[in-house]
Amino acid sequence: MTKTFRTLDDADLKGKRVLLRVDLNVPMDKGVVTDDTRLERIMPTITEISDKGGKVILLAHFGRPKGPDPKDSLKPIAAALSGVIKRPVAFAEDCIGEVAAAAIAAMKDGDVLCLENTRFHKGEEKNDPAFVEELAKLGDLWVNDAFSAAHRAHASTEGVGHKLPAYAGRTMQAEIDALNKALEAPKRPVIAIVGGAKVSTKIDLLENLVTKVQALVIGGGMANTFLHAQGVGVGKSLCEKDLAPTARRILEKAEAANCAIILPVDATVAFHFEANAPAFAYGLDAIPADGMILDVGPRSIERINAAIDDAATLVWNGPVGAFELTPFDKGTVTAAKHAAARTKAGKLISVAGGGDTVAALNQAGVAEQFTYISTAGGAFLEWMEGKPLPGVEVLKI
Repeated sequence: MTKTFRTLDDADLKGKRVLLRVDLNVPMDKGVVTDDTRLERIMPTITEISDKGGKVILLAHFGRPKGPDPKDSLKPIAAALSGVIKRPVAFAEDCIGEVAAAAIAAMKDGDVLCLENTRFHKGEEKNDPAFVEELAKLGDLWVNDAFSAAHRAHASTEGVGHKLPAYAGRTMQAEIDALNKALEAPKRPVIAIVGGAKVSTKIDLLENLVTKVQALVIGGGMANTFLHAQGVGVGKSLCEKDLAPTARRILEKAEAANCAIILPVDATVAFHFEANAPAFAYGLDAIPADGMILDVGPRSIERINAAIDDAATLVWNGPVGAFELTPFDKGTVTAAKHAAARTKAGKLISVAGGGDTVAALNQAGVAEQFTYISTAGGAFLEWMEGKPLPGVEVLKI
């Protein structure tokens, strides 16, 4: 496949001030990082630039501050990052101006410096040209390694890329490569599994996917809306009844595009939304009026697994049941294990993304066995919707 964006392979890093946009939005509890997955993801890019003699200047946001706020400072995260990359990470109390400039001037080749939260300045989210200029003054080139923020046209995620030579970091490069293999130039047939609670949040996603994939599994609360649209009684299940016309439109679009829609053929039903509530399998013609569909049923699981068997590529976003409550995780976990086994056997390229999806795959113990897991939420969804991502577009050659 022709390379469409610049990577670190194209950059001369030695002695250069490298503005590296990373994702430091990690979970914190009482000032301590509780999950360093995202820090581990950016380690290869940081160490490569450092080892090649570049000055690594980290740009990142954290939280949604309305201005400078100590609870949203990147200082404790910089300290945690130092432990992950096994080298010192200096910290500057601002990301522009004299404080930042002085900290950068003190750097030697190979040093790593983290600048304070870019969102402490209003110009970041507004992509304000004056703020972009202030950031760009601090570097010789810009590397974007934050795919998870690539759907936002902010100063540090996109604006600076128009002012300085722009390159993809290794995490960004891996993400774009994996996503291109999944939907842009995939091994066919392609199957998508889309779950989650509401159709309303995934209309664009479903409308794009039916034109790109050969089969689409719809699960979770979303499936109830589609079943209702086809005249199936769904009892007290989560269901957006007002979206029945939308669901029917998506089904028609799928038929026109020759995309097979795979909906549940049976359901696991309970009468209370709680863990270990008594659960029963019902056919779709017999869902009790006071029952709630909380997972796909055993025959539906078999159908999903059979569809995975027929596919060469799988794209997954969203669980097919209320996976956070046992036993309603069974459909998601069974399908995840089946996809992982096919991937391990070399018969499937499997790409998954989104917070709930990653949590479900971890719960099933198979996240490591998928071809690629995207830790991005909004950016992964917008990419699946077929929307251009500003932070990726700016990297294109």
